[in-house]
Amino acid sequence: MAQGGNRAGPAAGEAAWRAAVRVVRAADTAGAMTGPGGSGRATLFDFAGTGGGPPDLAGRTWIGRVVQAAGSSTGPHHHGRHEAVIHVLQGHAEIRWGARLEYMAGIGPGDSVYFAPFVPHQERNLSAAMPVEYLVVRSDGERLVEALDIVPAAQPQAAG
Repeated sequence: MAQGGNRAGPAAGEAAWRAAVRVVRAADTAGAMTGPGGSGRATLFDFAGTGGGPPDLAGRTWIGRVVQAAGSSTGPHHHGRHEAVIHVLQGHAEIRWGARLEYMAGIGPGDSVYFAPFVPHQERNLSAAMPVEYLVVRSDGERLVEALDIVPAAQPQAAG
């Protein structure tokens, strides 16, 4: 196998190779996560759409880090036409989904959950002491969140 080939890489040159990879350090996102006005959410990467894929997908993927506070729940919501994946980095949560949030699954470190477009869901951190940290991937950088007025099912059924 040839070494140093750049068939799929950037144009030749040291500067191009150095610019081809971006490292985001934890300290770089700390202010967005916990500082004044910190949302518990930090963008890690917004794709520029330069990967050679179809033009209608250019710039749409968003990857971020989200910390859900101990004992907190998101309101019932969906992300419209966008797909989303959460991957648990730390902590344990309960995911509920469905028209009345009637389905649920407990998730922990290493678990991932995919949400199809328009699927109502809710993330619940049942721990009173520990946050849950997620790596989130969304099919668009648009921050579309549609809050839903749902009365959740009293006894969701385990489904995951």
